[in-house]
Amino acid sequence: MARSRTSSIPQRYYADGSRAEHRRIASIRRRWALIREAVSTKLWPIPLGTIVLAVAAGILLPLLDAAIDEQLPDAVRLALFNGGPDSARAVLSTIAGSLITATSLTFTLTVVVLQLASSQATPRLLRLFASDRTVHATLAVFLGTFTFSLMVLRTVQNSTDSTAAAVPSISITLCLILTLTSIIMLTVFLDHLAKQLRVETMMRNVHRETKRTIDLVGSTTEDGPDSIPPDTRPDAVRTVLATRSGFLHSASRSRLVALATALDVVIEEEHSIGSSVIAGVPLVSWWARSGHDMDENFDVEAFDHAVRSAFPTGYERTSSQDIGYGLRQLVDVAIRALSPSVNDPTTAVHALSHISAVLCQIAQLPPQPAGILDDDGVLRLIVRPHRFESLLNLAIEQPRRYGASDPDLVARLFLMLREVALNTEISAHHNAIRSQLERLVDSVKGAHFDGPEIARFQELAGRVEQALTAGSAA
Repeated sequence: MARSRTSSIPQRYYADGSRAEHRRIASIRRRWALIREAVSTKLWPIPLGTIVLAVAAGILLPLLDAAIDEQLPDAVRLALFNGGPDSARAVLSTIAGSLITATSLTFTLTVVVLQLASSQATPRLLRLFASDRTVHATLAVFLGTFTFSLMVLRTVQNSTDSTAAAVPSISITLCLILTLTSIIMLTVFLDHLAKQLRVETMMRNVHRETKRTIDLVGSTTEDGPDSIPPDTRPDAVRTVLATRSGFLHSASRSRLVALATALDVVIEEEHSIGSSVIAGVPLVSWWARSGHDMDENFDVEAFDHAVRSAFPTGYERTSSQDIGYGLRQLVDVAIRALSPSVNDPTTAVHALSHISAVLCQIAQLPPQPAGILDDDGVLRLIVRPHRFESLLNLAIEQPRRYGASDPDLVARLFLMLREVALNTEISAHHNAIRSQLERLVDSVKGAHFDGPEIARFQELAGRVEQALTAGSAA
């Protein structure tokens, strides 16, 4: 059974102060998700760290060589590099030159492949390749080996009248091992790249990423009112305008609640996470809870700056807290497959299977509150969460419009509605599903299907109705 919730604002939810602790933990998890997203979608952090380690190893390990080379047992020395200075330079130069060439060639081919993948699926999937750990590891091994080889090369010296020849055997042997590792990584990378180019793999990766976002949203949701009374918002409100355009990546709601509590105001979000925000339009609305003007010492500029800092934006959407972005990507794959240039309805049907699984997980989330209260149960923040109705419409509207003439895709849409209906007992969700069912039935009536196909759709529509009836009865 879906848990019952009240639409009124209670005086206190957590008498023991656990709401503040929950909000603090939720804030940490959201912040960590943003950091992970920022680091994982960039190619340079891990390779740069590897280069730094390679430089350090290239300085320290030859010193260790010089200290213990003469003390090594004969059995160990036989396993190490035994050439002279000229041989060492030749080996290290070959390793460094070949690796930088292989790195350039490999990632040049990767860029070409990514362009082909974006034209067949959707450009929004390219960020998945940038965050791929195998890509990061391959680049790190290649550049780390190249850097280490150069650092060791500078320590190789010929003998002179005053000094003996310097050939760091342990360091050169490690270079050879790293080179063999690089060859293995190149083979693994090419195999991995071939798998990543499959559209099924792309959709699976989007599904996994979206599931992580859904789990984050579900674990950080706190209790609050389902709806806000109409008279909560006064006629005259102030606004904080956005100073830069972009997509809203997240909202630091714990910070906003603390700010609103300290100033005894109510803040109302104007955009949901993932929305496009344009500079010069209201970012939030706010008003004094007492209904009076703020104190004359109130610093408007500091308040506006604090609010804007709670809403980081970027030039592209991310999935760290945007629960609808994964659906957007999967829908893009489906409608691209339905385009005349691609004409691959099977891929569209497979994409709808992933969309259905994501929607079922979203349908099981606890209802998102319309507002957040402070520790005393006072409304401080009116939020704009992702609503199930809009996410369901996002998942169905475009595939239904562009694929209304394909019987398999239409049948999959009916099955999707049934699957989602079986995974929720919330009446508002049932109403949204029933509305989409009616729109889908109307689309079928306007298309040119034969008798057996129409009979099949009628049966599927009846199964959706049965699922909705069973869910309502439960």
